[in-house]
Amino acid sequence: MPGEGATIERMDFVTDEGLGTRVRIGLIVLQSDQTIEDDFRTLMPREGVVLHHVRIPNADNVSPETLRRMEQDLPRAAALLPARIGFDAIGYGCTSGATLIGEERVARIVRGAHPGARVSDPLTAVKAALEVLDLRHIALVTPYPAPVTCEMQDTLRAAGVEVAAVASFDQSDDFTVARIAPASILDAVLRVGARGDCDGVFVSCTSLRATRIIAEAESHLNKPVVASNQALAWHLMRLTGLTEAPEGAGRLFHTGL
Repeated sequence: MPGEGATIERMDFVTDEGLGTRVRIGLIVLQSDQTIEDDFRTLMPREGVVLHHVRIPNADNVSPETLRRMEQDLPRAAALLPARIGFDAIGYGCTSGATLIGEERVARIVRGAHPGARVSDPLTAVKAALEVLDLRHIALVTPYPAPVTCEMQDTLRAAGVEVAAVASFDQSDDFTVARIAPASILDAVLRVGARGDCDGVFVSCTSLRATRIIAEAESHLNKPVVASNQALAWHLMRLTGLTEAPEGAGRLFHTGL
């Protein structure tokens, strides 16, 4: 019969601050993304820092239309990050999505669920990174089809950054993008980054495994290399007062805001 057996002894307990005694960060990850969480594990400090993820629906096929469609699901995704945690900062992990939806719109939606949190996305973070690194003429590497790559160029130019050269893998399938080998990314970065009319390289897309080739690329080019996941992790850290510089993460991590 229910209730029979050993008597349950009710125990007293105490509570503490829980995880994230220094900083609590939320991250909205694309349903199709295979890369950003692994990158953040290597870039974020562990002691006293907690990172909570939530997934947002997205189409595997990358186009301006499918990227804009994510705006409909963004309020629900942001709300799935528990407000009681008290996030210090929240990142929306899609460079092209932020480009097509708009950075300010993304920030307003996220703050609707978390009014006390600082908000970033890879595009906002990259703009901040290019500013602190004083990069005004860059080479751009993307995995995107031409319409999305052109939107990215236009957005950067509107921010005062001249795009001197562009290399693209011309892929619309996000699953394929995540499987592009780091060696291929490095080859693209070195090819366009070697041009004399660019002072740095930006590798766009959170699905590309670009973080792991940054140190080698910078060593060959003697120029800064900025990538979406690296920039977003850096920006979220600096917005919350974290000053760590993980090994091999590039020149960017040796700067503040």
